[in-house]
Amino acid sequence: MAAVARKLSLWLPVAAWCALIFTLSSIPYLSSGSQWDFPLRKLAHMAEYGVLFALTRRALSSSGVRARRASWASAFFCVFYAASDEWHQTFVPGRHGAAGDVAIDMAGVSAWWALSCRAWKRE
Repeated sequence: MAAVARKLSLWLPVAAWCALIFTLSSIPYLSSGSQWDFPLRKLAHMAEYGVLFALTRRALSSSGVRARRASWASAFFCVFYAASDEWHQTFVPGRHGAAGDVAIDMAGVSAWWALSCRAWKRE
């Protein structure tokens, strides 16, 4: 029973974060008309996928996967999820999928990975 609770505590945050991303992507395009709308949305993309990378890497590392493999697997998962999210947006009225958004999402993953590597080296 403890093993099941441990796995849930590791993977439930990943699933919840994926569900949050999916839910936010289901909202029809809502532009505020502000000059800050575009850059803030792109920063949000970077942040949400940086967090997804961190949660996935934590779950994999805590499940016994070596650090380097956990990082790469997490990054690949984030690429896949970002691409599937953009495809999902093609079905949402007022939204469209964009390969550029996947690249922005990966910039967030890369930034989080780079910052994390510095922190791991200090441990």
